[in-house]
Amino acid sequence: MNNYERAMRKIQEDQCCKPKVCQGMRGPTGPTGPAGPTTVTVGTTVTEDPGALASVTNSGTNTNAVLNFAIPAGATGATGPTGATGATGATGATGLTGPTGATGATGPTGPTGPAGATGAASTVTGPTGPAGATGPTGPAGATGPTGPAGATGTTGPTGATGATGATGPTGPAGATGATGTAGATGPTGAIGATGPTGPAGATGATPNLAIGTVNTGAPGTNAIATITGTAPNFILDLTLPAGPTGPTGAAGATGPTGPAGATGATGPTGATGATGPTGPTGPTGPTGPTGP
Repeated sequence: MNNYERAMRKIQEDQCCKPKVCQGMRGPTGPTGPAGPTTVTVGTTVTEDPGALASVTNSGTNTNAVLNFAIPAGATGATGPTGATGATGATGATGLTGPTGATGATGPTGPTGPAGATGAASTVTGPTGPAGATGPTGPAGATGPTGPAGATGTTGPTGATGATGATGPTGPAGATGATGTAGATGPTGAIGATGPTGPAGATGATPNLAIGTVNTGAPGTNAIATITGTAPNFILDLTLPAGPTGPTGAAGATGPTGPAGATGATGPTGATGATGPTGPTGPTGPTGPTGP
């Protein structure tokens, strides 16, 4: 059953389901229809946006059909699944060594020293006279003057550039030959009489277009339609591009924090505190007896 017969059967099925009405007498038979197409070829094949309606148009003639196809691309793929949870983080590094301890406090003041012994009897007759004052320092001598720098010699003059030689003269151009005379245009001939109209061609067979193979092409490629077979039985093969790949799924949740690193080693003992200050000097012993 071809497409024409399928269409007629659909009309008959629709009519049988409608309410019955009285019909008048059958009219006279209509005139013979125009000749059907003798050839069917594929013209252009365009990929439309996903969701658009497919369409087929004939850019040829009734006898030589050229079918142009507009076929929608496949819908965008679904969003990918959520990524897996990330792996547990690595164990933290060992803590840093603790700081050096603070310097110890200053020790307590030492005890007071014992009293000095009693001085011996003086044997000095009289006190020594005072020393004389030191004389003043003499003035420094003056620095001698710096000698003058020697004079710089003069630079010799640059030699003159030689003159450029003269350019030779250009030779004369040869003479151009004379152009020949154009011939006269002949008169236009008379238009011949129109010939008689030829007889009408025989009615062509109704084409039967069947769907052959339907293949899925790569996303982003153009749709392809080809027609094979011979009149009036043709086979339409289609290659439709798949829809683009869906967006990447959401990133997986962050993995749990790794265990805390080991406690750092105890810092070294602080330096020993400074020795306390020396205790005060004991009281001066009693003065010895005066000498003779």
